[in-house]
Amino acid sequence: MRRADRLFEIIQRLRGGRLVTAQRLAESLEVSVRTVYRDIRDLQTSGVPIDGAAGVGYLLRPGYHLPPLMFMPAEIEALIVGARMVEAWAGRSLANAATEALVKIGAVVPADRMRAAENVPIFAHGFRVQEAERRNLDDFASAIDERLKVRFAYQDATGGGSERTVWPLALHFWGKVWTLAAWCELRDDFRTFRVDRAEAVNLGDDRFPRVPGRTLEDYLARMTHEA
Repeated sequence: MRRADRLFEIIQRLRGGRLVTAQRLAESLEVSVRTVYRDIRDLQTSGVPIDGAAGVGYLLRPGYHLPPLMFMPAEIEALIVGARMVEAWAGRSLANAATEALVKIGAVVPADRMRAAENVPIFAHGFRVQEAERRNLDDFASAIDERLKVRFAYQDATGGGSERTVWPLALHFWGKVWTLAAWCELRDDFRTFRVDRAEAVNLGDDRFPRVPGRTLEDYLARMTHEA
């Protein structure tokens, strides 16, 4: 770990208003206690408001703000890999947002770090996700955000078709397929729908209320109980 990165990590670990000992910092950063003492002294000299003493512990005085955020190399790689997955498998709106986020990250991260992270050999290929499914994802995400009822034609695993009006609650990605968790008016119960099997998705103007027993929390509680 570069010294600049280590100093940043020390500041981060001293946040929260609780004393952190030099020994604990040394163990987490995999350096000697003497190195931690030296780093703390240098940070204090540079104006970082760290209170405390050797043998007692240190903390960062409330109200201190770091300069523009700097990511660790592994953190940049994680963001790039995550963005690649979103670009490949999410709806078009979210995919575009991931692309723009990477542009903004690249504007503040040192060029050498960004180039190294971009070369990480982990890729996500989106050839399986069709544009119709991406549109459905965008529509369902908007409906969840605005609490709008959604109507669509649905074909189940047996090939049977039905018309559904649902209260969309959440989207889940299972590695191969996206599903929509919702309260189904037809079944008067929670149901899960594969996003790629929904057709003629229509977001109306009807908003659904927050009804006890029909919320996302209720759905998750049931899934946890049945697991």
